[in-house]
Amino acid sequence: MEFITEPGKQPHPDCSTMILPALSIGNVGQLAVDLLVSSTGAERIGYLDDPYTLPCVGNDAYGPIPSGDLALPLEAYQSPANAMTLVQQRSPVIKGMMVEYAKNMAEFAAASGKKHVVILSSLEFARWQRIDMSSGLQIYYLSSSNTDGTDDSCAQLGWRRLQDYDPTQRSWNYLSSLAQGSTMQESTLPFEDEPEEEDYCASLPFAALFSCLKAKGLKVTCILCYCSEGDNMADSFELAEAASKLLQLKPDNFIGK
Repeated sequence: MEFITEPGKQPHPDCSTMILPALSIGNVGQLAVDLLVSSTGAERIGYLDDPYTLPCVGNDAYGPIPSGDLALPLEAYQSPANAMTLVQQRSPVIKGMMVEYAKNMAEFAAASGKKHVVILSSLEFARWQRIDMSSGLQIYYLSSSNTDGTDDSCAQLGWRRLQDYDPTQRSWNYLSSLAQGSTMQESTLPFEDEPEEEDYCASLPFAALFSCLKAKGLKVTCILCYCSEGDNMADSFELAEAASKLLQLKPDNFIGK
């Protein structure tokens, strides 16, 4: 993965936190990153070129009037006032290459001095086993702070740890092994033709990113919500707000607050 800076732009040394989406149901993670980029007035500082993302091109995504600036598959924005970098992913990863992409992203994050990476993503509503909408949309999380995925700061926000995370389960264990560059016996591999219910979350893009970033020694927090395909703006607002709470972003630094 190669980072190409915009002419005259440089990464700010104080931006030690990185937010990025993991593509999933309804593109909620991407929409949430769009909201954060717009709200914080983050400035685009460059592009990431990765061989495992599909090519795409579009017009400026944030200007009120299209200016002709090209939007590419992976873009990097930064908000020094909020000490964070945001990476927006606009195209999917080539099938079968998610772990390689995640390794490249982890290498970039570590090489650029990031200390904390926040991943925004969604889960399929049909797989939600314990539905409780009494307090609105429930936010789930997964953190590298402890081996069981828990994090006190997330729990204090009223979030629930992802129930399906078990580092000893075959798929999660397999991902961890790949992230660390080791191999496993064939009999322990999570074969695609024999998937089990417990393999679902570990098969999603956020899990590969979580495992590879964690293997680099970075603090990783996944913020997740259950949703369905359709109009998911409300879900994206919830995820963006959750990220703001976790990182204690200051509303005074937001545009159009």
